[in-house]
Amino acid sequence: MFSLVGHFHPVFVHLPIGILVLAGILQFLERRKPAAGLEQAINISLLFGMISAVISCITGYFLSRSDDYDEQLVNQHQWLGIAVAALAIVLYFLRRRQQGKRWHWPMMIGLMVLITLTGHVGGSLTHGSDYLTKAFGSFGKEDTARRAAIANVQEAAAYADVIQPLLQEKCYSCHNKNKQKGSYRMDEQALLIKGGKTGVAIIPGKAGEGDLMKRLLLPKEHEDHMPPKEKPQLSEQELALLHWWVASGASFDKKVKELEQPEAIKPALLALQNKSGTPEKKLAAAIPAEPVAKADDSALKRIRSLGTVILPVSQNSHYLSASFITARGVTNKDLQLLLPMKQQLAWVKLGLPAINDSAMDYIIQCNNITRLQLDHSGISDAGLQQLKKLTKLQYLNLVGTKITANGLLQLKGMKGLQSIYCYQTGVRREDYASLQQAFPGVLIDTGGYQVPLLPTDTTEVKPATTK
Repeated sequence: MFSLVGHFHPVFVHLPIGILVLAGILQFLERRKPAAGLEQAINISLLFGMISAVISCITGYFLSRSDDYDEQLVNQHQWLGIAVAALAIVLYFLRRRQQGKRWHWPMMIGLMVLITLTGHVGGSLTHGSDYLTKAFGSFGKEDTARRAAIANVQEAAAYADVIQPLLQEKCYSCHNKNKQKGSYRMDEQALLIKGGKTGVAIIPGKAGEGDLMKRLLLPKEHEDHMPPKEKPQLSEQELALLHWWVASGASFDKKVKELEQPEAIKPALLALQNKSGTPEKKLAAAIPAEPVAKADDSALKRIRSLGTVILPVSQNSHYLSASFITARGVTNKDLQLLLPMKQQLAWVKLGLPAINDSAMDYIIQCNNITRLQLDHSGISDAGLQQLKKLTKLQYLNLVGTKITANGLLQLKGMKGLQSIYCYQTGVRREDYASLQQAFPGVLIDTGGYQVPLLPTDTTEVKPATTK
């Protein structure tokens, strides 16, 4: 019952604030114009304001008994709330009986001050004691430490630079000094490990056994899922990083390079890295900014006759996406049919074995291409060199081709390039470091990930084969 009644507090607590402030505004107007006839409106506002204030006090008391908050702040908030209700009651009856008129205005000013103080302490309980000032502390900067640049992720502190920022952004609002939901506090290292009412939160080296990871991995709709479904959720990358840190021993003082790094976690770590040491630039739009005219209908009809799918990349745009995945018997020479619409082409899917370096003679003339998929085509390092002429290229898929690291290095200096996919190519794993250095800020995806099996995963059990 404490919990049920207490959770009505956020519903009622805003009523006395709004209604009593309205009463204050009306009394101010009455003071300026005594003949305005606002007496009845002020009394009605005070009546409903004092009733809602009393209800807020009752529900607030029950909420404080059913949840875990800082005791000192709760006491301050409680007595300030009672003072608001008491003063509203006294002021209402004085005005109703036409008594103590000289005290009406000072008491109303005092009521407004009490409402302000009560609301401030309530905000501190809910959002932290720095909820008013933290916005000024980050003015002109990225919004959280999680977005801060990591110049070299291997030299970063595993907890302070990688794990703590994501906990601060997604978890601290409910598990801090002022509010400990489930008696769990996460802003101190020892308490983060210890856990709350439901048991030990983190068991170093055993990511699947601690209460924290179990709750994070529950379905979002489950009542025990953390964070609550209406709160910002951890991304898959953040979950992977947290799981890796706990499985590696949950160290608070080691650097990333001192912890074992399975292949599956390396892309997530590299995604945090920015070798320049400055905030990462915003990704350019996947559609060119310059408007273009509508493509010729007869040209569209000819290219579609090959089985090519031509579609607008977005509503109200003349830029086009061309996919040859469903086309049959397409040769390099057929790509000359793209030239009448070379200004409109933005995305091209050309993953066909018959397409080789000769096709690039036509592709490079379509200089507005931002996304190019050449996966499982016959392109080689020689054809790759020509792509440097596509100055707006952002996304390049080379999966399943014969290209090598030397071929990719020919694209060095392409300012718009954001991601290169080179799984199952001639790029060797030992080439990855040099490529990352040559393309700072570019995602170079070599694939081949092995996602670790968690205890919470569903597995298929097969009967043992009999000999």
